[in-house]
Amino acid sequence: MPVSPPTPRIPSLNALRAFEAAARLGGFALAAEELGVTPGAVAAQIKSLEEEIGASLFVRSTRGVTLTPIGQRALPAFVEVFDSLGQAVRDLRQDATPHKVHIAALPALAQLWLAPRLPMLRERLPDVDVSVTAMETPPNLKRVPFDLCLFYTNTTPPGGVQLGSEEILPVCVPELARKLTRPEDLKTVSCLTDIAWADDWKLWAQRVMPEADFSPDGPVFSLYSVALQEALSGAGVLMAHKSLVLHHLRKGELVAPFKTQVPLTGRITMWILPSRHHIKILSDVVESLKQSGSVF
Repeated sequence: MPVSPPTPRIPSLNALRAFEAAARLGGFALAAEELGVTPGAVAAQIKSLEEEIGASLFVRSTRGVTLTPIGQRALPAFVEVFDSLGQAVRDLRQDATPHKVHIAALPALAQLWLAPRLPMLRERLPDVDVSVTAMETPPNLKRVPFDLCLFYTNTTPPGGVQLGSEEILPVCVPELARKLTRPEDLKTVSCLTDIAWADDWKLWAQRVMPEADFSPDGPVFSLYSVALQEALSGAGVLMAHKSLVLHHLRKGELVAPFKTQVPLTGRITMWILPSRHHIKILSDVVESLKQSGSVF
């Protein structure tokens, strides 16, 4: 009689993804953040995989995890496989919805730089449907369903285009500016700070009043847009990124009480995977935003 042995089972895809992410990123917590699960779930998936293959892939210690020799040898192939899977998914999405573009952006850039330019994009590219997701750190475009990234970067990533330089300067409403005749007067008013850019005050003060030992006194915000609204309401002086407040400066809603602007090394940058430069709709969005500097 014929023999029909059971087909060997391939390990769980989730377990393989957990291993690859943890091995590539160097830890269970970072893998969990990328995969959108808990570190405990990553650990459980990897333990299940190790039990199934009959070998340890990580050495656990109080200081974290490191790859075993078996894990080290396996990692390159799994990185290549999941990169290829990501490319296949992107190609599938592109074929299914060729008019859609999804941008991942720093929250402040999404709200205050990109959002004002979306009407211009719709006018220039009426057939393009642009979605925006705000996040604090750039995603790995090889692994997530985003087409473009918009962040401040010190160096231009592969496939990137610099959209503008950045300077910092104090800004406030005109009524408050009249009380500020010299930089040292900032010690007498509320100074508004964005927690992600808390060092901006120090950077500007070191350039303008290096002997003053200045430290800003005022509220700290986790959202730059909230700090900006407080400045617009007259609550204090904001150390501003010029590109994010330029609209309010031109309208006179905010003014710069002092002339000195300090350039930052980080520039507004948009990038795309180099392998996707041939997709015209993506190149058109990047080019339109690049040209928007002459409009805004």
